[in-house]
Amino acid sequence: MDPSPRGRSGGLPSDVTSFVGRRREMAEVRAMLSSSRLTTLTGVGGVGKSRLALRVARGAQRGFRDGAWLVELARLQAPSVLGAAVAASLGLRELSTRDAETVLADYLADKQLLLLLDNCEHVVDECARLVTALLAVSPGLRILATSREPLGAAGEHVWQVPPLSVLDAEDAHERSAPGDVRYEALSLFELRTAAVLPGFAVDSDNLATAARLCQRLEGLPLAIELAAVRMRALSMEQILSRLDDRFRLLTGGSRIDPPHHRTLRATFDWSFDLCSRQEQALWRRMSVFAGGFSLEAAEAVCADEHLPPHEILGCVAGLVDQSLLAREETGSAVRYRLLETVRQYGHQRLRESDGEAALRLRHRDYYLRLAERVEADWFGPRQLEWLEILHAEHPNIQAALEFCLAEPGGARTAQRLAGALWFYWIAHGLLTEGRHWLDKALALDAEPGPERVKALWVNGYIATRQGDNNAALAMLEECQDLAQLLGDDAALVRGLQMTGLAELMHGDHARGVKLLEEALVHHRAAGEPNANLALTMFYLALAVCTRGDLDRAVALCQECRQMCESCGERWSLSRTLWILGLAQWARGEPRPADDNVRESLKIERVLHDPISVALCVEVLGWIAAAGGKPRRAATLFGVSRRLFEPLSEFLFGFAYYLDWHDQAEARARQALGDAGFDDAFRYGRGLDLPAATAYALEEKPKAGRGGGAGSSSPLTRREREIAELVTQGLSNKEIASRLVIAKRTVDAHVEHIFTKLGLNSRNQVAAWMAKQSAHQQNARDGRSG
Repeated sequence: MDPSPRGRSGGLPSDVTSFVGRRREMAEVRAMLSSSRLTTLTGVGGVGKSRLALRVARGAQRGFRDGAWLVELARLQAPSVLGAAVAASLGLRELSTRDAETVLADYLADKQLLLLLDNCEHVVDECARLVTALLAVSPGLRILATSREPLGAAGEHVWQVPPLSVLDAEDAHERSAPGDVRYEALSLFELRTAAVLPGFAVDSDNLATAARLCQRLEGLPLAIELAAVRMRALSMEQILSRLDDRFRLLTGGSRIDPPHHRTLRATFDWSFDLCSRQEQALWRRMSVFAGGFSLEAAEAVCADEHLPPHEILGCVAGLVDQSLLAREETGSAVRYRLLETVRQYGHQRLRESDGEAALRLRHRDYYLRLAERVEADWFGPRQLEWLEILHAEHPNIQAALEFCLAEPGGARTAQRLAGALWFYWIAHGLLTEGRHWLDKALALDAEPGPERVKALWVNGYIATRQGDNNAALAMLEECQDLAQLLGDDAALVRGLQMTGLAELMHGDHARGVKLLEEALVHHRAAGEPNANLALTMFYLALAVCTRGDLDRAVALCQECRQMCESCGERWSLSRTLWILGLAQWARGEPRPADDNVRESLKIERVLHDPISVALCVEVLGWIAAAGGKPRRAATLFGVSRRLFEPLSEFLFGFAYYLDWHDQAEARARQALGDAGFDDAFRYGRGLDLPAATAYALEEKPKAGRGGGAGSSSPLTRREREIAELVTQGLSNKEIASRLVIAKRTVDAHVEHIFTKLGLNSRNQVAAWMAKQSAHQQNARDGRSG
């Protein structure tokens, strides 16, 4: 099972803005969390459930050996992949033939961990089922959830999050309330307004008006923050006047909604009315996106004759200015995201406009075009860029696929979309998810057609990568039969090459080589470099390498390498370098073998495919064992074994790999003895993915990477210095004197050390420092081993 890159401390983000009040609420929720294994914070949208839950989780994470982890569900538009979403948030790659929930249950069985499930309301039934299953198998697991309604799971404790405390406007003149922390709504309004209107403060002159505004907003944090944003253009009196209008309008609507829902709707109605007609239209239409989106996507999906593409940018800028749309920058790319509550409001408005079905179709078609555009350009220099784009668009791809499968007659489009993404499922380590969508699409529509043919060879390829060779061969046989029936020669050749790989992995070496040779002839005849030619070349190289024809294997790899490098391609190049290194190792050329496998590993580190990383690490272990470095070999074998855990069989159960591994392990064990080998193996098994990769490449891990036992220290240089003095038994006062710094500075550093390491005492810090020293020595021994 792929360990998380974020380490033991867990995955909780830092606050972007200051946290106000909630002391009583935090104490009560902490108490409930200590006595209940499932606690759900409920309340109206915008009341601050997520912020409160995060604050509580941060304070509680020290008490959980394996940390506290946030799972953001607001962007999840496909309930059927809830388990995969939780696994991804824990840093687990979905690679096995088992379903993601089974993998999750196995992983959490022995963990002591706090899981924060945020925004469950749209997948409440699925969440109830999942948490019930996970709590049953993991006694050390605690779950804190936020939802607009209880999950309804057995043993659930529900805590209603109240609004912030407000000051009665009638009493304002009797209070010295400016800055009084008892009135949290006022404090929040003052802080957020000062952020958009520098110099603003609640004082004796405006206290009564500010109190009235917070009171009318019923202490709802989201409503208060929206009011603060409007202070850029309006006075408090003007805002109050508009709120009065909105609240009166609301009384003419539905009276069956809870009062807080009506108040929040009024706040959003007010914000909506302040937008231009074009901004309102875009707000409604952007609600179709899951997670973030690009300007190009907004122009393609949201534009029509009433909102032309050239007006989209201006509307986007207007919504960003009004803090209704968040701008996110990743590298050179700019994306946009609606806050979830804002998106939900827009979605309600979209449904009222009766335009949702057409917009969903445009959304689906845009991501289908994107997938096919990337597939056509995959074998080239933009490969890594395309992977980053698809990773960012992953929630939208899921939403498009879910829409296809729910729409009558849409399964054929789902086959086309999931099939076009074959390279993404394979290269990005998303085997289980790719298989999930393809299995569902194929089951819903069994009619012959080019979409089904492609979906079958893609699914067969994924199944082969998972080690599920029987299923792969069955799908690939159907693929070839249909391709012949339809006269689709290109699909027939792809079916041949994938069947050749599956037969090779299944143990029929001769048939595998025959089919790959046949596919290679067809691909060469096409006359142009492409992904399928590269796939066939390097898999044929692997086949003849295992047969002992090492010179042919090297020649094929050199040819494929030249083709990939001339096209600027990276993924096929990585696979080719790995097989080239394997053939050179088998040919008794350890130095070039080591160089080529390391180059492959450097590419895989960027591609984020843990199984390909595992293969590189495994072969580096064979090279180390043969080169007289048994400790390094044993450590690398520990890494490889752990990374292969998500698959049903180690090294895919491929007999040649297993034989080579057993020979290398026997050599390392003989040199180290069982105890020495097992010690180094355990060390490698404890490394997280970044630290394992750095060890395999003999690089120094980057500071702050955290995670496995061998990762670099999460402490800063000053914190390590203070931790060393703590280990020597010095008090905070003595440490301050020794370092000539203020005692309060030492107090803060010690608190940070406890938080980062998840520890509770100075003795535990001392033990942790001793363990780190031992690991560092082990790492040095491994590198010299």
